[in-house]
Amino acid sequence: MSRLSDLNPKNLDAEQRSIYDDILKSRNGSIGGPFAPWLRSPVLADRAQKLGAFCRYNSSLAPRLSELAILVTARQWRANVEWFIHAPIAEAEGLSGTVIASLLADERPDFWHDDEALIYDLATELYEQKRVSRMTYDLAVAEFGETGVVDLIGILGYYALVAMTLNTFEVSLPEMQNPPFSD
Repeated sequence: MSRLSDLNPKNLDAEQRSIYDDILKSRNGSIGGPFAPWLRSPVLADRAQKLGAFCRYNSSLAPRLSELAILVTARQWRANVEWFIHAPIAEAEGLSGTVIASLLADERPDFWHDDEALIYDLATELYEQKRVSRMTYDLAVAEFGETGVVDLIGILGYYALVAMTLNTFEVSLPEMQNPPFSD
Protein backbone atom coordinates (compact mmCIF):
# COMPACT_ATOMS: atom_id res chain seq x y z
CA MET A 1 0.00 0.00 0.00
CA SER A 2 1.38 3.36 -0.98
CA ARG A 3 2.31 5.85 1.70
CA LEU A 4 0.40 8.48 -0.23
CA SER A 5 -3.35 8.77 -0.48
CA ASP A 6 -4.92 7.93 -3.82
CA LEU A 7 -4.79 10.77 -6.27
CA ASN A 8 -8.29 11.68 -7.39
CA PRO A 9 -8.18 13.43 -10.79
CA LYS A 10 -11.29 15.43 -9.80
CA ASN A 11 -9.35 17.08 -6.98
CA LEU A 12 -6.37 18.26 -9.04
CA ASP A 13 -5.77 21.96 -9.46
CA ALA A 14 -5.45 23.39 -12.99
CA GLU A 15 -1.66 23.01 -13.14
CA GLN A 16 -1.78 19.43 -11.86
CA ARG A 17 -4.64 18.59 -14.24
CA SER A 18 -2.72 19.89 -17.26
CA ILE A 19 0.33 17.80 -16.35
CA TYR A 20 -1.87 14.81 -15.51
CA ASP A 21 -3.40 15.00 -19.00
CA ASP A 22 0.06 15.30 -20.59
CA ILE A 23 1.24 12.22 -18.71
CA LEU A 24 -1.84 10.28 -19.77
CA LYS A 25 -1.15 11.14 -23.42
CA SER A 26 2.52 10.24 -23.30
CA ARG A 27 2.11 7.07 -21.21
CA ASN A 28 -0.72 5.26 -22.97
CA GLY A 29 -3.39 6.37 -20.52
CA SER A 30 -1.63 5.36 -17.30
CA ILE A 31 -0.66 7.35 -14.22
CA GLY A 32 1.23 4.50 -12.59
CA GLY A 33 4.72 4.25 -11.26
CA PRO A 34 6.23 7.49 -9.96
CA PHE A 35 3.76 9.85 -11.62
CA ALA A 36 1.14 9.96 -8.88
CA PRO A 37 3.74 10.90 -6.23
CA TRP A 38 5.33 13.44 -8.56
CA LEU A 39 2.00 15.15 -9.24
CA ARG A 40 2.14 16.45 -5.66
CA SER A 41 4.88 18.72 -7.07
CA PRO A 42 3.53 19.71 -10.49
CA VAL A 43 6.70 21.37 -11.82
CA LEU A 44 8.78 18.33 -10.85
CA ALA A 45 6.16 16.03 -12.41
CA ASP A 46 6.17 18.00 -15.65
CA ARG A 47 9.93 18.10 -16.01
CA ALA A 48 10.51 14.54 -14.86
CA GLN A 49 7.92 13.07 -17.21
CA LYS A 50 9.45 14.95 -20.14
CA LEU A 51 12.92 13.67 -19.25
CA GLY A 52 11.47 10.19 -18.88
CA ALA A 53 9.84 10.35 -22.30
CA PHE A 54 13.21 11.27 -23.82
CA CYS A 55 15.09 8.55 -21.91
CA ARG A 56 12.59 5.85 -22.76
CA TYR A 57 11.60 6.70 -26.32
CA ASN A 58 14.14 9.07 -27.87
CA SER A 59 17.65 8.36 -26.63
CA SER A 60 20.37 7.40 -29.09
CA LEU A 61 20.62 3.92 -27.55
CA ALA A 62 18.68 0.98 -28.93
CA PRO A 63 15.64 0.18 -26.75
CA ARG A 64 17.17 -3.20 -25.82
CA LEU A 65 20.15 -1.34 -24.30
CA SER A 66 18.03 1.32 -22.60
CA GLU A 67 15.89 -1.37 -21.02
CA LEU A 68 19.01 -3.20 -19.84
CA ALA A 69 20.20 0.01 -18.15
CA ILE A 70 16.76 0.36 -16.54
CA LEU A 71 16.86 -3.20 -15.21
CA VAL A 72 20.38 -2.74 -13.82
CA THR A 73 19.03 0.35 -12.03
CA ALA A 74 15.91 -1.45 -10.78
CA ARG A 75 18.13 -4.23 -9.44
CA GLN A 76 20.51 -1.73 -7.82
CA TRP A 77 17.63 -0.01 -6.01
CA ARG A 78 15.53 -3.18 -5.53
CA ALA A 79 12.67 -1.28 -7.12
CA ASN A 80 9.86 -3.80 -7.48
CA VAL A 81 7.49 -1.69 -9.58
CA GLU A 82 10.29 -0.54 -11.91
CA TRP A 83 11.36 -4.16 -12.44
CA PHE A 84 7.77 -5.38 -12.85
CA ILE A 85 7.09 -2.79 -15.57
CA HIS A 86 10.39 -3.00 -17.44
CA ALA A 87 11.37 -6.70 -17.39
CA PRO A 88 8.67 -7.63 -19.95
CA ILE A 89 9.51 -4.57 -22.05
CA ALA A 90 13.20 -5.52 -22.02
CA GLU A 91 12.39 -9.03 -23.21
CA ALA A 92 10.07 -7.69 -25.93
CA GLU A 93 12.89 -5.38 -27.07
CA GLY A 94 15.25 -8.34 -27.47
CA LEU A 95 17.04 -8.71 -24.14
CA SER A 96 17.36 -12.42 -23.46
CA GLY A 97 15.33 -14.03 -20.69
CA THR A 98 18.55 -15.56 -19.35
CA VAL A 99 20.12 -12.12 -19.00
CA ILE A 100 17.01 -10.83 -17.24
CA ALA A 101 16.96 -13.82 -14.86
CA SER A 102 20.65 -13.32 -14.01
CA LEU A 103 20.08 -9.65 -13.29
CA LEU A 104 17.16 -10.50 -11.02
CA ALA A 105 19.38 -13.00 -9.17
CA ASP A 106 22.00 -10.24 -8.79
CA GLU A 107 24.50 -12.17 -10.91
CA ARG A 108 26.56 -10.95 -13.83
CA PRO A 109 24.85 -12.32 -16.93
CA ASP A 110 26.63 -14.25 -19.67
CA PHE A 111 26.00 -11.75 -22.43
CA TRP A 112 25.78 -12.76 -26.08
CA HIS A 113 26.24 -9.16 -27.22
CA ASP A 114 29.28 -7.04 -26.39
CA ASP A 115 27.19 -3.84 -26.30
CA GLU A 116 25.02 -5.32 -23.55
CA ALA A 117 28.08 -6.32 -21.52
CA LEU A 118 29.42 -2.79 -21.86
CA ILE A 119 26.13 -1.21 -20.68
CA TYR A 120 26.14 -3.57 -17.70
CA ASP A 121 29.80 -2.95 -16.88
CA LEU A 122 29.54 0.84 -17.06
CA ALA A 123 26.31 1.00 -15.04
CA THR A 124 27.52 -1.46 -12.42
CA GLU A 125 30.87 0.27 -12.11
CA LEU A 126 29.19 3.65 -11.71
CA TYR A 127 26.74 2.36 -9.08
CA GLU A 128 29.38 0.46 -7.11
CA GLN A 129 32.42 2.76 -7.44
CA LYS A 130 30.58 6.09 -7.93
CA ARG A 131 32.97 6.60 -10.87
CA VAL A 132 33.66 5.13 -14.30
CA SER A 133 37.21 4.04 -15.05
CA ARG A 134 39.05 5.46 -18.04
CA MET A 135 39.09 2.05 -19.70
CA THR A 136 35.32 1.54 -19.35
CA TYR A 137 34.65 5.10 -20.45
CA ASP A 138 36.86 4.78 -23.54
CA LEU A 139 35.23 1.49 -24.51
CA ALA A 140 31.78 3.03 -24.09
CA VAL A 141 32.62 6.08 -26.20
CA ALA A 142 34.11 3.82 -28.89
CA GLU A 143 30.91 1.74 -28.94
CA PHE A 144 28.16 4.35 -28.40
CA GLY A 145 29.83 7.71 -29.08
CA GLU A 146 29.83 10.61 -26.66
CA THR A 147 26.11 11.20 -27.21
CA GLY A 148 25.34 7.58 -26.40
CA VAL A 149 27.32 7.72 -23.16
CA VAL A 150 25.60 10.96 -22.15
CA ASP A 151 22.22 9.39 -22.94
CA LEU A 152 23.15 6.28 -20.93
CA ILE A 153 24.06 8.35 -17.88
CA GLY A 154 20.78 10.25 -18.29
CA ILE A 155 18.84 6.98 -18.38
CA LEU A 156 20.62 5.68 -15.28
CA GLY A 157 19.99 8.94 -13.42
CA TYR A 158 16.36 9.24 -14.43
CA TYR A 159 15.53 5.66 -13.50
CA ALA A 160 17.40 6.02 -10.20
CA LEU A 161 15.03 8.95 -9.49
CA VAL A 162 12.09 6.72 -10.46
CA ALA A 163 13.34 3.92 -8.20
CA MET A 164 13.87 6.27 -5.25
CA THR A 165 10.37 7.67 -5.72
CA LEU A 166 8.78 4.23 -5.93
CA ASN A 167 10.65 2.95 -2.90
CA THR A 168 10.19 6.03 -0.71
CA PHE A 169 6.46 6.25 -1.28
CA GLU A 170 6.04 2.45 -1.31
CA VAL A 171 4.21 2.48 -4.62
CA SER A 172 2.47 -0.88 -4.82
CA LEU A 173 2.59 -3.58 -7.42
CA PRO A 174 -0.72 -4.53 -9.02
CA GLU A 175 -2.80 -6.84 -6.85
CA MET A 176 -1.82 -10.49 -6.85
CA GLN A 177 1.74 -9.77 -8.02
CA ASN A 178 4.66 -11.02 -5.97
CA PRO A 179 7.51 -8.55 -5.56
CA PRO A 180 10.64 -9.47 -7.54
CA PHE A 181 12.82 -8.27 -4.65
CA SER A 182 11.98 -9.27 -1.11
CA ASP A 183 12.80 -7.09 1.85
